[in-house]
Amino acid sequence: MNRIGWIGCLLLLWSCCWLPVRAQSYRTEKNVYYKNADADLYSRERCKLDVYYPEGEKGFKTLVWFHGGGMTGGNKYIPALMKEKGVCIVAPNYRLSPKAQHPAYIEDAAAAVAWVKEHIAEYGGDPEQIYIGGHSAGGYLVNILALDKRYLAACGVDADSLRGVFSVSGQAMTHFAIRDELGLPHDVPYIDDYAPLRYVRATTAPFLILCGENDLEMACRTAECRYLYEALKTMGNTRIEFHEIGGFNHGGVMGPAQLLMLRALGVK
Repeated sequence: MNRIGWIGCLLLLWSCCWLPVRAQSYRTEKNVYYKNADADLYSRERCKLDVYYPEGEKGFKTLVWFHGGGMTGGNKYIPALMKEKGVCIVAPNYRLSPKAQHPAYIEDAAAAVAWVKEHIAEYGGDPEQIYIGGHSAGGYLVNILALDKRYLAACGVDADSLRGVFSVSGQAMTHFAIRDELGLPHDVPYIDDYAPLRYVRATTAPFLILCGENDLEMACRTAECRYLYEALKTMGNTRIEFHEIGGFNHGGVMGPAQLLMLRALGVK
């Protein structure tokens, strides 16, 4: 566990200036549908992804990146600092509440990862080097996909085969959108079948858990991230890393978080 202060953040941001921009060209293929053809109209509208990849390269790593928005809003995007670093970024949309109800958005996230596993070699990527990550609601989605193995297993993917999980300010308890759908209060800790914490274990893909400073983050979010780290550690999991990034709030933490993710991806 580590708390990165503002000086450390400045050093991280300064180091970003020295990360190499790869000479190859990059292409983005947009709005690729990732679910089966007989899905409903709303699924056909939302279940699309963008593939940002280095052209002409082979065997590159791929990060499947899930946007935030409280499970009620938001849209797919490619994190800016992660562009032109030799890594493929796949950014899916997923159905949103209240038009869709849980676990629809979790199932969509699993289907997107399975699509990447099946198709990334067509773009030159290595299907054995797939990472998943997300911010806020996206952080919750990667937490639940990596820990509750049922969702990816239903799509033919072993969650533990992922190369890494990057959870940025993601909930570890039951997501508040699900609580809204169930008529449950926000201000009471709730751990049911939809809480990543319920599925902590020693054997997972490597976890990088990131969040903003406790006094600046969303209510209890830093505590949830820290608790997820401590719970995994208590189970004997040694493939975990946690950083509370001082001086950054819930949205601002995405700047330094991208640099830590690039480090975890082995970008030099």
